[in-house]
Amino acid sequence: MRPKILLEKTQFDVTIKRLCHQLIEVHNDFSKTVIIGLQPRGIYLARRIQKELQNILKTKKVHCGELDTTFYRDDFRQKELIPNRTSIDFIIENKNVVLIDDVLYTGRTIRSGLDAMLAFGRPNDVELMVLVDRRLSRNVPIQAKYVGITIDSISTQNVKVEWQETEGADKITLLDK
Repeated sequence: MRPKILLEKTQFDVTIKRLCHQLIEVHNDFSKTVIIGLQPRGIYLARRIQKELQNILKTKKVHCGELDTTFYRDDFRQKELIPNRTSIDFIIENKNVVLIDDVLYTGRTIRSGLDAMLAFGRPNDVELMVLVDRRLSRNVPIQAKYVGITIDSISTQNVKVEWQETEGADKITLLDK
């Protein structure tokens, strides 16, 4: 099967704007809410969400951090994993946290992200945002509150999210392995 393009630039931008408006409906001015992107690929969505929120809310500062989950993964001793940089320069204690990743597949990365996040304090509430939800393949009971697109895919397929910042284009593609 040939690669199937799920989203291209225009739909990609509209999806990010929609996700931001959904966040604003729940979190208003973000005075009690922070965003944390999961390394390595969730940080691109988190940065885009932060930028768009600040654009919509005008002068508001939306706190955005980046969290490495390498040493909290259940497979970290089985794979050669390279740690990424964690950058959280704000307090999450008693805050509402929007945890962000690009693709939700088995749920294991999100689970490790929740464990890693607790090293920075105890949040009031945690919500999950993903750009792509591959809903049929969970290994742990995790569900996103904010979803860009939902797809049904099989284990022999991959979802590739490309970012303007790294690959030179915003695009989501469904590929056969």
